Amino acid sequence: MTATLSSSRLSAAPRPPIPTLERPLSPAALEETLRSFSGAYYVEHPFHQLMYAGRLSPRQFQGWVANRLAYQRVVPRKDAAILSNCPDPVVRREWIQRIVDHDGTEPGTGGIELWIRLGVSLGVPREEMEDERHVLPAARLICESYVTFCRTKPWVEAVASSLTELFAPRIHQQRIEAFPKHYPWIPPEALDYFKSRLVQAPRDVRHGLAIVQRHCTTVDTQRGAFQALAFKLEMLWALIDTIHHAYAE
Repeated sequence: MTATLSSSRLSAAPRPPIPTLERPLSPAALEETLRSFSGAYYVEHPFHQLMYAGRLSPRQFQGWVANRLAYQRVVPRKDAAILSNCPDPVVRREWIQRIVDHDGTEPGTGGIELWIRLGVSLGVPREEMEDERHVLPAARLICESYVTFCRTKPWVEAVASSLTELFAPRIHQQRIEAFPKHYPWIPPEALDYFKSRLVQAPRDVRHGLAIVQRHCTTVDTQRGAFQALAFKLEMLWALIDTIHHAYAE
């Protein structure tokens, strides 16, 4: 008997096709192609569709925010990995701002702290956010794969993987709009993280995109950039998929 390859439990990520290039793309065409990967961004995942429709339970929100902290905490580590491999001091001087954004300049500041406060506002005690007791093993491994990617791949490809930020303002704006509309039990300060990213993400995109356009000028380097962005898109999809099915109602 031939088995049917299907699953009612996991959602296949809409992996974008890697373009087959005969010649290098111009900087403008390279940007256009990178932006065309937006259809694979995890904003389209069923979990997020439930979120924006007002159909998540407090338990699902708590599972999401607690597990997503594992990703928030690897972001400055992946940025440090990029810095360690980058030979250009001009790039390093600007890229380091991303670490400051997430880690802050002192205790109680930065994006990670804002995410922990989000967890507290959604009903997860600070102690339980801090010690990551609710992080699923699969979620942790998925997040660690991003650090490994940025540490072991050419630094420009690691930069290209960060360009999921091209699509991030949409998801942050949707959360800012959906939370007050559908979840009146969530306090207004829960939106602080998303509001901060509406400012930071466009700045990061300009910098990262300029680096990729400047350094990816051959067929091979442009293909590497596309593969790096595809990896990151799949990683984000796998993370939300893991959370979605772990906390299914």
